[in-house]
Amino acid sequence: MSATATVTVRVPAKVNVRLAVGAARPDGFHDLANVFLAVGLYDEVTVTEADELRVTCAGPDAGQVPLDRTNLAARAALALAERYGRSPGVHLHIAKDIPVAGGMAGGSADGAGALVACDALWGTNASRDELLDICAELGSDVPFSLVGGAALGTGRGEKLRPLEVGGTFHWVFAMADGGLSTPAVFREFDRLNEGARIPEPTASDDLLAALAKGDAHALAGALSNDLQPAALSLRPSLADTLAAGRAAGALAGLVSGSGPTTAFLAADAESATAVARALLASGTCRAARVAEAPAAGAMVV
Repeated sequence: MSATATVTVRVPAKVNVRLAVGAARPDGFHDLANVFLAVGLYDEVTVTEADELRVTCAGPDAGQVPLDRTNLAARAALALAERYGRSPGVHLHIAKDIPVAGGMAGGSADGAGALVACDALWGTNASRDELLDICAELGSDVPFSLVGGAALGTGRGEKLRPLEVGGTFHWVFAMADGGLSTPAVFREFDRLNEGARIPEPTASDDLLAALAKGDAHALAGALSNDLQPAALSLRPSLADTLAAGRAAGALAGLVSGSGPTTAFLAADAESATAVARALLASGTCRAARVAEAPAAGAMVV
């Protein structure tokens, strides 16, 4: 065991700037073309040697976070311990700042953070490929939480190709009351598209070029989320939030992933601050946060 008694890892949230969803597969999943962008809102996962596996959590909406072995951070610790034939005895403490059940991969971030932290604490020295394999077993978004930056995710979203980003993008995230279940949003997507021909999911060349150039105006014109109609069907009030953000001067807005967080792209930092203030004043969200992208992936701090 490593001589280090405690390790803390910081891990970012994500926004999906392109989420193309294919038809349901026989295994119940959907093929995706998922363009991830890591943003500067972070959870921190601290692992400390303990007699048994234990999870605690603090921060906004911490009461909604499961503290048993269904928590992705706990599952990550168990998976790494099993692979290396050791006890999973650690205390995992999650300091939440990423919205819970908000479509920004907060749970996935915690899984990736716990995996990196346990690897460092235990001195298992797992390779990057091993860590990514475990991440993919844990969930579709977990591999990206590990790597950060920007990437195209295919398959269920777990097969990643890094993407070039040519500048800094300024975002505003509007937090809704309550969460949305990702499986429920996918079920609603299937219901809304029943009988329709769903094309193979692809990433837009215009969007990839806008990312590479760091061109916020071009990126705004290429943002899309195939899950947005399903999220709006389950939570119609999100349409008011989207309208408020656009009226406040955002270049574009969309539901983040499966929602209910809405994401707004701004021209610059000053515009982002103004959009956040206007969203709060509109009464259509409970909080608004400003963040820059891209952000680094899971990192020991």
